[in-house]
Amino acid sequence: MVAMMTVNDRPLFILAGNASYDNRGCEAIVRGTTKILGAYFKDPRFICLSNYQNEEQYHIQRVQEYDEDIKHLRSNCLSDKKEVITNFWRPRYLRYVYDYFFHPETIKFRIYEQMIPHLDDAAAVLSVGGDNYSLDYGVPTLFTDLDDVVIEKGKPIVLWGASVGPFSAEPGYERYMSEHLKKITGIYARESATINYLSSIGVTDNVQAVADPAFIMDSVKPEGIDDEIPIDKDAIGLNFSPLMAKYVTNGNIEEWVLTAVKIISHIAETTDMPIYLIPHVTNPISDDYSFMQQVISQLCSIDKSITLMPPKYNAEETKWIISRMAVFAGARTHSTIAALSSGVPTLSFAYSIKAQGINRDIFGHTDYCLNPAQMDAETISRNITFMLDNDATIKGELKRKIPGVQEAALSAGIKLKQIIGGY
Repeated sequence: MVAMMTVNDRPLFILAGNASYDNRGCEAIVRGTTKILGAYFKDPRFICLSNYQNEEQYHIQRVQEYDEDIKHLRSNCLSDKKEVITNFWRPRYLRYVYDYFFHPETIKFRIYEQMIPHLDDAAAVLSVGGDNYSLDYGVPTLFTDLDDVVIEKGKPIVLWGASVGPFSAEPGYERYMSEHLKKITGIYARESATINYLSSIGVTDNVQAVADPAFIMDSVKPEGIDDEIPIDKDAIGLNFSPLMAKYVTNGNIEEWVLTAVKIISHIAETTDMPIYLIPHVTNPISDDYSFMQQVISQLCSIDKSITLMPPKYNAEETKWIISRMAVFAGARTHSTIAALSSGVPTLSFAYSIKAQGINRDIFGHTDYCLNPAQMDAETISRNITFMLDNDATIKGELKRKIPGVQEAALSAGIKLKQIIGGY
């Protein structure tokens, strides 16, 4: 008789520090990670301990999860002030506020209290937020607290497919992070720029080169899309984010809308190709779809085929849509990873270490990256036209390089097995 595998025989991995699937990049990391770990561990289970803007967002993610091996939990990171004010009388919120003011040293355990009961059973905790360990979104105390909680509980903590730094804008904090990062079980860096930076601040012994797990996420054709929104193969895909206003127009969102209008108009006029505007992040505080709605409302006079894709497609479906494009240009890092891993010539709107590092590792250069100072209609149109004219060469290069990147992503599973053993 064949013995049945019980829940306790199946390794448990906690994927922590992510945001909701409203960010398709966060979902892509999860989908790629479960695929990697499924290749090296027998029938693994997963807990996703993520940060949500509100209770509704958390509820929707649990209900819509289609992988039965994934269980979703919520951190007690109270980022929505309206939610706190509305619910302050509830015990969860009262305890948090009390500790915040009177016992700040315990806040990290309050934030991650849903995770703590599962640590004894966990093979490892993977910090999967991608670029959380940087100053892009402020000082990352939320994530260093996660590390501290796991380390205090004696469990392996791995920064998984991560970009780290730079912290050089705050020298005192950089010194702190140098010491903190040395305590981490493993730092699996997704681009060489991160490895070089970590080396420059003395963090080397626990650093491993991998690639972003999203490079191996599957693409799935959305059911009924041929009837709803047929995708023209000879088309240009564009992704614009409101976040880019911070870097392009000093935070002036209205000016960034006008700039995006000029960019799209110029591309439409110079290429005479259909254009699909493809949202990749649609969460309440940073919504590509809402931003591009503002943009497209001012494009009515353009006599071209410009389609704004609805925000209903998940990460795998969005990757399929992007994979149909003749060329893609995007602001969100994981929208460009979806394109690159599908063999689509890709122009990255780069504002951080991520896009430049990924491009350098694939192509050996950053010619297909534009920095914020280059976000003008003529420069972007010229680069897209160049990629269309040289698409065979670029596709050939991607065909040669992407399998190696995907192998690097998969290698994270081997490296993790070497650390935790057993299983």
